Amino acid sequence: MKAGAVETLEPGIRRILAPNPSPMTGPGTNSYLIGAGGGLLLVDPGPEDASHRDALLAALMPGEHIAAIVVTHAHLDHSGGVAEMRRLTGAPVLAFGAAGEARSPLMQHLVQAGLTGGGEGIDTGFRPDRRLRDGEFLNGPWGEVEILHCPGHMAEHLCLGFGGVLFSGDHAMGWSTSLVSPPDGDMGAFMASLKRLMAREWRLMLPAHGQAVRPVLARLEELYRHRQMREAQICAALAEGPATAAELARRLYTDTPEALLPAATRNILAHLIDLLERNQIHTPLPVTAGSPFQRS
Repeated sequence: MKAGAVETLEPGIRRILAPNPSPMTGPGTNSYLIGAGGGLLLVDPGPEDASHRDALLAALMPGEHIAAIVVTHAHLDHSGGVAEMRRLTGAPVLAFGAAGEARSPLMQHLVQAGLTGGGEGIDTGFRPDRRLRDGEFLNGPWGEVEILHCPGHMAEHLCLGFGGVLFSGDHAMGWSTSLVSPPDGDMGAFMASLKRLMAREWRLMLPAHGQAVRPVLARLEELYRHRQMREAQICAALAEGPATAAELARRLYTDTPEALLPAATRNILAHLIDLLERNQIHTPLPVTAGSPFQRS
């Protein structure tokens, strides 16, 4: 799909691709318009980019307007375009919260002890006009959208349900696994959110990056098994002796390009913190990106 083009996926769902391809975003960020005629719901305005903003507005049919904006999470490739879209449309911006607001007590403790993020483009200035609650239904001219708080990729991450369609944000994609980078990412929460989504029946998954996914359950189960496999690899490696996240990433991500090893290291660190919380491994405190971990 070409950036800026409008693709009608099914009645009431349009996708517009932002021009921000990269190894982390795939072909770019998908923005979605839900509804047809009258007020529409915009899901993820995407990055701050004039051409993408113009494409979103050009996607509106006569008589349509953007009535509300939902941001799945506060990464700049999703929320960077919020301010201008809010100004141009007057639509309220809805999200679970600002970056860092929903961190678990463990992640808050690790931050206070010195753990820092990996520089994933967090939008520290993002503030929604209204905070959404897990399980609420967002009703409007577009229909009924279910709000699902699915922490993991970020603590405030939302997925949306709409008539059997799962808008999965960055939590689950078809072309890649998701980055889980502490303290904003949380592997234990990520796995719990995957299990929650796996317990539902979805006929289609629309991620924030990449193409539509079906069958949905098969892909969610594949992602879950992949994380279980990575955890088993980490435990096996630590059985041979202590290692840092970076050392484990180089040992386990053997086919990963050098430029992507920092992201792989953050995923490994997320697994290590989850294993630490479950008392399967230990490390001298405070936990940092360079901490050596070993089996308990």
